[in-house]
Amino acid sequence: MIQGGSEHRFVAGGGEGGRGRISLSNSRPGGRGAQRTVKVLVADDDRDTVLSLRMLLESENYEVLGVYDAPSVLRGVREFEPDAVLLDIGMPQMTGYDIARELRRTRGNDLLLIAVTAWSKFSDKMAAHIAGFDHHVSKPYRPEEILGLLKPLADHLGRL
Repeated sequence: MIQGGSEHRFVAGGGEGGRGRISLSNSRPGGRGAQRTVKVLVADDDRDTVLSLRMLLESENYEVLGVYDAPSVLRGVREFEPDAVLLDIGMPQMTGYDIARELRRTRGNDLLLIAVTAWSKFSDKMAAHIAGFDHHVSKPYRPEEILGLLKPLADHLGRL
């Protein structure tokens, strides 16, 4: 658990604080059969959104850290080291655009950034792209859309 701030760690299969893994075997010739947990940080100031995304991702065996404010997003990315971030645009203290720009500045392109937001005008989608988001999903989101965006990442990590 990350200390301080407003965050909560959820891990598939064990409830709060439990352990669970999505197993991804190394299928390359000569691979050692290593397993990899896909980590997703979910950030939204609406706790119900974090809870619903957590439940969705747990059902697919992702390891999830849920946070509710901008400082916790930045700290969570640093300490939890997620593979993907699902981020609301309308966060308190810093917008999701500002957070995305900061994550791209500090982490480059080594994590998948997905905006999950009620901000759904064309200009919002363009601003998300410019800020560094890989994808923009409008609320109310379709679960299969979120899972579809994460699947290529899980497939890729399974081949490493």
